[in-house]
Amino acid sequence: MKIVADDKILYIKGALEPYADVVYKEGKAITAEDVKDADALLVRTRTKCNGELLSGSSVQMVATATIGTDHLDTTWLEGAGIEWANAPGCNSGSVRQYIASILSHLILDGVNPANTTLGIVGVGMVGSKVAQLAGALGFKVLLNDPPRARREGADLFTPLHDLLKQSDIVTFHTPLNMAGPDKSFHLLDSSTVKLLKKGAVVINSSRGEVTQTEALLHGLEQGIISRLVLDVWENEPNINPVLHGRVWFGTPHIAGYSADGKANGSTMAVQAVSRKLNLPTVNWQPSHVPMPDNTTIPAPNSIDTPLQMVAQAILETYDIADDSERLRRTPDLFEQLRGSYPVRREFQLWKVETRHNYPAAALRLFKDLGFQLV
Repeated sequence: MKIVADDKILYIKGALEPYADVVYKEGKAITAEDVKDADALLVRTRTKCNGELLSGSSVQMVATATIGTDHLDTTWLEGAGIEWANAPGCNSGSVRQYIASILSHLILDGVNPANTTLGIVGVGMVGSKVAQLAGALGFKVLLNDPPRARREGADLFTPLHDLLKQSDIVTFHTPLNMAGPDKSFHLLDSSTVKLLKKGAVVINSSRGEVTQTEALLHGLEQGIISRLVLDVWENEPNINPVLHGRVWFGTPHIAGYSADGKANGSTMAVQAVSRKLNLPTVNWQPSHVPMPDNTTIPAPNSIDTPLQMVAQAILETYDIADDSERLRRTPDLFEQLRGSYPVRREFQLWKVETRHNYPAAALRLFKDLGFQLV
């Protein structure tokens, strides 16, 4: 039995080797020759799984260790009788932490959540966790998700045009759909960017093609967008240098790159392949996920408000400014920055020491966000 795997899928080496010949390759370098005699393929976003790669191969299963599936030609795969699986929700906690870091910077810069509306475009597993986060921090939250609105009724959701007009912060968490009733390609384009509330903060950590480069530049030049945060870019890793020079924070597609998110994706991919090939690793999980050197939140500054204390703690767990600065220094190393990403653990691994006499409001927030209170 042969399995071909992206060599950047973490923690899986050794898991399948007792039962298969496992070939590890850089994702974008996997070729039709590599997979022609393979039984399964384990990938991330850099491997385009379509007829060009898989036609005539013996592959029975393609599993991606990612939420997104726009790198999988699912119609072709299904027509060819090749089963596929993704990892829904695997990095939703990681993206929530990424957005929390942005919101913490805004709070520490003086933004008052009670007077600020945050609009979420795409309310799946990721968007739902962002909504919970924003609500806990005190933001007014608007939701836009046409498929959910059709299924669940429109009362809980806001049409996109209205959301853009009303939101001080807009964050995109939609899958990339190139066509159809829920097309998300260039969802924010030259026409919709004009609907944004003057001075809006715009965040895209979904897919680069959801926001149009020229529209973002126009919005920045006209002052429609006051601050832009991009984790995903059109044509990445060859990102637009002018746009990169204008962002508030720009990162190399790592919003979902916490060690926890990677472990979840690896687990779901290995288990999917194991089920398909009847391997005894259907309940496999990584045996060791690395930890930062220290996961204890420092004592708070006594002059801070409870919300500021929590914002400072969030930035202790992850500060987007560090990733942004690395990409700003070396934008040509986009892929290398992804491949050598430092260890980041989510809130549930971090300890808040109650002996520091935090205000009750801060402790409630820490609990709502999932921190450990010790």
